[in-house]
Amino acid sequence: MDLGFEGCFKVLKRSINPSVHPDWLDPNSRDEWPWLPPTGFITHFANDISETAKAQWSGYFNKGHIYHTESIVNLVKRHKAGEKIFPESDIVTGGFPCTDFSLSGKRKGVNSDKTHAGEKMGEDTPPIESRGMLYFWMKEVIEIVKPKAFVAENVDGLNSLPETLKKIQKDFGDVGYDVKIKTMYAPDYGIPQTRTRVIFVGLRKDVKFSGEFEYPEKTHSNYGEGLFGPELLPYVTCSEAFSGLKEPGESEDFSQNSLSGALYYGATKAGKTMQGQIEIPLEAPGPTIRAEHHGNIEFRRLSAEHGGRHTEELALGLKERRLTVRECARLQTFPDDYQFVTPEISTTKGYIGVGNAVPPLLAYHIAQKLKEIWPKDV
Repeated sequence: MDLGFEGCFKVLKRSINPSVHPDWLDPNSRDEWPWLPPTGFITHFANDISETAKAQWSGYFNKGHIYHTESIVNLVKRHKAGEKIFPESDIVTGGFPCTDFSLSGKRKGVNSDKTHAGEKMGEDTPPIESRGMLYFWMKEVIEIVKPKAFVAENVDGLNSLPETLKKIQKDFGDVGYDVKIKTMYAPDYGIPQTRTRVIFVGLRKDVKFSGEFEYPEKTHSNYGEGLFGPELLPYVTCSEAFSGLKEPGESEDFSQNSLSGALYYGATKAGKTMQGQIEIPLEAPGPTIRAEHHGNIEFRRLSAEHGGRHTEELALGLKERRLTVRECARLQTFPDDYQFVTPEISTTKGYIGVGNAVPPLLAYHIAQKLKEIWPKDV
């Protein structure tokens, strides 16, 4: 989300619809991977308990930002005890952990059995410090910093926990914000991945914005031009997202040469489709890249023996393999100079870093909508 809120990164040209956003691209440019304009927002504080996430993030930003790997719970406690932790900021963004709300998990929600540090809850651990309550600590940061706006993100599974969703909205609102919620489907915004996420946007009630916040308008559709209006483009496909990538072993990019070696063991078991045992479609958006995929990430292509459908590639002698870390990053709309794998960062941690992220292009859409209504006296 930090990258999207700053802008100024390369993106596939087909991901941008010039009919909707004519100022996002140079009309005379023939570059298929042009730079997006900067938004004007600058990241100056970041936090994640993962040292690997810090290394991946810092390798791209490298601007001397303040980056804490201590739990947000501890940082809030330190700040309230008198230590200056959180700087003045106009916007707070965050993705509180989705594990306890995801449809693929145990769905314990705010009653998580894990602590904010990912450990098992003990008898003496206050419920407020569970992993499922980390949104509360984001709320605490917002109350401390008092930004003009905040953006929070979580999985679509939160929609099937309506009481939890209402509670989160109320708790954010109780510290002085008008809070909107929308479920956004990534392909509608030029992202080649069937990712659905709940996006909270809060505006501070005492700030005079130049208008009401409206969520980004769709730029792409499943049927392309004609169905929802002539301005919509067809969804971006995996094939387009992967354009220009060399096969693993032929690239100088660590992330493109890094991939899971987990073997194919059958698409179904007891009539149930097995995670990661399918081949991605090339002429459609790809699957949701999730952090727990790593070893069982989907196949870039299957062999003919295993039902592979990319016959032209197989005819060229290209072998069965899973998606690389770079291909996953491309589906998330990360630029190629954002490295998830290095000599110090493993392939598994590379996949996890990609899967835990918000698509930068989705965050860019949201940042630009906030910019449109930003107070004129700032």
